[in-house]
Amino acid sequence: MFIKSQTIKSKKETGKDERLKKISPLRVLLNRPELGALGGAILVFIFFGIVAGDTGMFSAYGTLNFLDVSANLGIIAIAAAMLMIGGEFDLSIGSMIGFAGICIAIPAIYWGWPLWMAIIFAFAMAVLIGYFNGIMVVKSGLPSFIVTLAMLFILRGATLAITRLITGRTQVPGLRVLIEDDPIAWIFATDTFQWLFTWLGSMKLIELRTDGTPLATGIPPSVIWFIALTLFATWILMKTRYGNWIFAAGGDKVGATNVGVPVGRVKISLFIGTAVASTIFACIQVLDAGSADTMRGTLKELEAIAAAVVGGCLLTGGYGSAIGAALGAIIFGTVSMGIFYTDVDTDWFKVFLGAMMLIAVVFNNYIRKKVTETK
Repeated sequence: MFIKSQTIKSKKETGKDERLKKISPLRVLLNRPELGALGGAILVFIFFGIVAGDTGMFSAYGTLNFLDVSANLGIIAIAAAMLMIGGEFDLSIGSMIGFAGICIAIPAIYWGWPLWMAIIFAFAMAVLIGYFNGIMVVKSGLPSFIVTLAMLFILRGATLAITRLITGRTQVPGLRVLIEDDPIAWIFATDTFQWLFTWLGSMKLIELRTDGTPLATGIPPSVIWFIALTLFATWILMKTRYGNWIFAAGGDKVGATNVGVPVGRVKISLFIGTAVASTIFACIQVLDAGSADTMRGTLKELEAIAAAVVGGCLLTGGYGSAIGAALGAIIFGTVSMGIFYTDVDTDWFKVFLGAMMLIAVVFNNYIRKKVTETK
């Protein structure tokens, strides 16, 4: 009773309820996980605008090039970010890319399946593998790092062994001729807004080839997928109950379970999400190149995690955003192509990637600490 009366008295003296305390715009801004990635993206664009502005990097063709690289990474980075927010990791993303490519190529080339059926088969395998990863983590209690590291080796080894057993080599070419008239393949293989680029070329607003056709023919399918997945993932995280469950599962698993959040099902669905995103990545690359390669996707899991961390995801879970992961992917894609346009040794890209990840972790932890201290 004494404590209650003191609380009432305190409120009367101050005339304010702490629950009604206004939060400053700066505090709101600092709470946004993508703040660091946004600043980094702006600095990267300014830097390359100065040092590579006259190289064609920011022409229509050059812009689509670095957006294509960014989008491919962003597709898997967004899924990796959602899983990290849910408190888990998936180190099998890169191997899943190679495995999915072979799941498309071998049935289509060697077994005579229609391409659309081979694509559906690859996605079905992705769902099964994602489910297996999730159920192993949830039911066994093993760290996802260990489970998915094991799956990394299993998938990469199976991809190599199966491909050599059936084809006698490590690459499967010949897919490009199967794309035409396929009811599904165009989703992963056709540039969009081609009419717009044709018109821009006719008006001489973009670069042209010697035959008069535009150098940039349309927006790559990877960019469309990237934008769609960013918007979809952001809507899930910010506007749905499932999004709240993801944050709760990663922030406090025990507490979330106690209030009725189906933590196990949430985590399993997120593992399925990373496997499906890897398959989307594989479909785009395989159909663009016209061939599958057993080594495709090598180390992409680390790049995806790095982009998610640069985008504001905490390694401890419960914090992050899809927009941040998308910005992280744009940073890496821009730098990788910027290095190419400035004739810098591309080996330095890995140095940049590691440095950016370290800086992002330090920055995010610092901001979180400051925000927590001022609450």
